[in-house]
Amino acid sequence: MNPRHPAHLQRDIQGFSFESTLGKVARVLTGQYGVSVVFSPEGPRVEPGRIVIPDYEAHGGVERDVLIGYLDLLVARAKHASLAQLDALPAGIAAQLAQVIDDRRVCAQLLDEYPGARWFIGKLREHAAGRVRQRWPKLHWRDRLAWLIERALWDEAPARSEASPSLLAALHAAHDLLDDARASGSTARSIALAHELVARVRSLSAGDVNNMMFTAGPAEDLDTQTATASESSGEADDARPTGDGAMPPAESEHPAGAPSDNPIGMGQTLGDGHQQPSRDAAATGKPGAHPARLLLSIPLATEFDVITDLTGQGDSAAWRTLRAQARADTAPLKQKLERALCADERIRWRRDQERGELDRSALAKLATTPGYRTPFRTQRVTKGRDVAVSLLIDRSGSMAGRKIELARLCASALCDALTQLSFECEVLGYCSLEAPEMKQLYERQRAAGADLRRYNRFVERLDLKVYKRFGATDLSGIARIDCGHENPDGEALAWAATRLAAQPAARRILMVFSDGYPSTGDGDPQVLRSDLRERVAAIGQRGIELVGIGVLTDAVEDFYPRNVVISRLTELPSTVFSVLGAMLLTR
Repeated sequence: MNPRHPAHLQRDIQGFSFESTLGKVARVLTGQYGVSVVFSPEGPRVEPGRIVIPDYEAHGGVERDVLIGYLDLLVARAKHASLAQLDALPAGIAAQLAQVIDDRRVCAQLLDEYPGARWFIGKLREHAAGRVRQRWPKLHWRDRLAWLIERALWDEAPARSEASPSLLAALHAAHDLLDDARASGSTARSIALAHELVARVRSLSAGDVNNMMFTAGPAEDLDTQTATASESSGEADDARPTGDGAMPPAESEHPAGAPSDNPIGMGQTLGDGHQQPSRDAAATGKPGAHPARLLLSIPLATEFDVITDLTGQGDSAAWRTLRAQARADTAPLKQKLERALCADERIRWRRDQERGELDRSALAKLATTPGYRTPFRTQRVTKGRDVAVSLLIDRSGSMAGRKIELARLCASALCDALTQLSFECEVLGYCSLEAPEMKQLYERQRAAGADLRRYNRFVERLDLKVYKRFGATDLSGIARIDCGHENPDGEALAWAATRLAAQPAARRILMVFSDGYPSTGDGDPQVLRSDLRERVAAIGQRGIELVGIGVLTDAVEDFYPRNVVISRLTELPSTVFSVLGAMLLTR
């Protein structure tokens, strides 16, 4: 095993759980601090900020090296693949082949960076081959073809049981496209080659290509309606049901061109017993149709989301008025906090300096050492707390009126005081708005029959605003805090946490102002709530101290382990200031 792969350093260390180890490996491989690793029967897949690996607890016989192989594959996808392009493909053999081709491409890039990953990818390949071998008699011809194409791309010879005449003929007829697939340089190219492969095989089965091995007898093809049930895989192609033996399309378990319920290959699900949700919900394309146990709210697209930096772009007069009011409300609290912080500062000395205060401990050396010229010391004040604070404000329509006014005042008071006390701070806001461009994309995907079950935000884009960013001294942008439409809390929370995690500090505090449960106009509320819980848990694991501030609502108690409920709006600034002050004074 090559030691350049981080997993071999971590996987057997006592005292670290396997999940924690994989999370650390994922952060090393991706170079992203906030990436987490979870196990789920719905893996493997890549989600924003999260890698989902098949649930190994449900499959105790699986080697851990195989699970690490899944991690390597998913990291390669996250780093080098365009997941949005692959997700946009309608379900079918073309999407399956596109994933196969692109997996080979991204794994090659990962192996160039981490040669030691070859061991774990090899274990994953062996595991995939074993699963296919067990299921081979019941596989559709198109799934068998996809597997042999995957083998060819990985330069693996087909097993004897896999070498049927029609499959080998299809591979031979597409050998030039397979060579191109090995050299694919992008996800878009992988998708294009997948479509070309499908077209080539269709023309072969239609008789447009002269190949005796394929046309010598009845054989299955991409549009076969039923799976082969023969126990002898070598004879499977000659045993295709014909005439009355074929199931009519309306009753077929697998419609023409659709993938099998549990596709095969290296990047597919770990177990054979997981039943996928019915495709009927996906075919409708209706918002809210999602698989069971869907935990995160995944948007159909993120390219329409807008982040606006308003730092320093507020009206100066409005900001001065707001600041004066904020200082009047919180001045006693700020002075108390400042005194406590000053008392906690520790003094350190830099010795052997050429100027400064005379260092008495150096007098003997000054008298006995000719040429000694640095008998001075200078004072160095070390702050007892190195903290970055981020304020995230719900800008939903329900916050309009007095709520948003006091949230603006509260943000002004906190940010003004923190800046004066030399703490790094940031003020953010979020909401979602319906986007015509995103709605058009949703309608196109729905018309194309795309599988939309995995998504929970279809036509609304995120409207994210930075009112005061870290490092800025002009706070006038806070005066522009306003309201929007809906509040997808989980996604906004992940965005704010990512920004905060990038800030160098010993401690990081994220305070969220909310007046209710997460909501969008086109999403399943239950998924939005589970999404928020999942993200709160993930952020807590990253070491960020999270506080939910409920503005006239106790909904925050359902999501944030640490929370404060404000029952009177007038108490919002002083209460939040007291909470933050207590956190700053607590090690």
